[in-house]
Amino acid sequence: MELTVRFTVILLMMQLFIWQVSADEADLHFDLPNGFAATVLVRDVANARSLALGEQGTLFISTQVIGKLYAVTDAFSSAPRLITIATDLDMPNGIAFFDGALYVAEAKRIVRYRNIEQHLENIAESEVVVAELPFKNKMHAWKYIGFDSRDRLYVSIGAPCNICEAPGLAVMLRMNADGSKLETIARGIRNSVGFDWHPTTGELWFTDNGRDMLGDNVPPDELNRMHQEGLDYGFPYCHGVDIADPKLAELGHCADAVPPAQSLGPHVAPLGMRFYTGSMFPAEYHQQVFIAEHGSWNRSKSAGKTGYRISLVRLNKNRPVSYEPFMEGFMNDDQQVLGRPVDLLIAPDGSLLVSDDKRGVIYRVTYHKQG
Repeated sequence: MELTVRFTVILLMMQLFIWQVSADEADLHFDLPNGFAATVLVRDVANARSLALGEQGTLFISTQVIGKLYAVTDAFSSAPRLITIATDLDMPNGIAFFDGALYVAEAKRIVRYRNIEQHLENIAESEVVVAELPFKNKMHAWKYIGFDSRDRLYVSIGAPCNICEAPGLAVMLRMNADGSKLETIARGIRNSVGFDWHPTTGELWFTDNGRDMLGDNVPPDELNRMHQEGLDYGFPYCHGVDIADPKLAELGHCADAVPPAQSLGPHVAPLGMRFYTGSMFPAEYHQQVFIAEHGSWNRSKSAGKTGYRISLVRLNKNRPVSYEPFMEGFMNDDQQVLGRPVDLLIAPDGSLLVSDDKRGVIYRVTYHKQG
């Protein structure tokens, strides 16, 4: 227990430090496929994390370690306006917009702010949707939330440790919009901080961060597919396709776990993910998966850092066929970390928005046909 608490404190201090370190004031230059470009949409968004879009075009941005919520009006104009709409929240990482309300997942509860776009300058008191979420300690206590096409709210619950048995935790929960009918729909998920639904099949896909301290190159992080409810994705007994945990393998079996749809790089820290459903990008990107890789923090110096990019998983008939870089430049050739991508959002015009919690900015990726 003492080790877990100490590890949690180190992680939180590390994330706060990463956010506080002043970055080069010059905008980053990104490597993207031909025809694509990335520009800064919004600046000065300290610790920018999850993204959500309101019915009237308001861009909402969460934070993780500083307890704030932001709103951006006229986000796609030449003069976006950034407003701090809430402070002193408890790790309000997860946000989602539904039926005029902004839903916010804190470490221990979910609240909502009704009619928020009419009251951005002076929002009303929040309403509690779920008063007590599963919680043990601050490690992986940040949440990610979203609504499916049937208006049901999903929330990821992380494991309170690097590796341990955690009854009631490391799960995906689902409920009605008012918090009723709360149920567990999947288990064995160590730390998912991003998910989305396939636009054709309606299946839930999600990222998962693999355990640490097994080595520089194991285990892989994961992109998972939930083709039915009640599945177990392996944690803490099994990692990746068939890597039995050396400490807990005798208590569980890889044969009982659903393997990842796509193994990602080890320790790349995949967070937000989106199926591309816009009309701006070429047809080859339609319904493909973009993933924000926040980047490794504990690989050895000789192995080097990994992640710090937006990756692309290409699908064919709902099956991954390739995993490749899409947007690089958050880390330079000397492995100096310049930015850390967190979440993704498809804008109404089809551009791709990317939050960066190190630089405190939101990027906009656009495409213009060459020639």
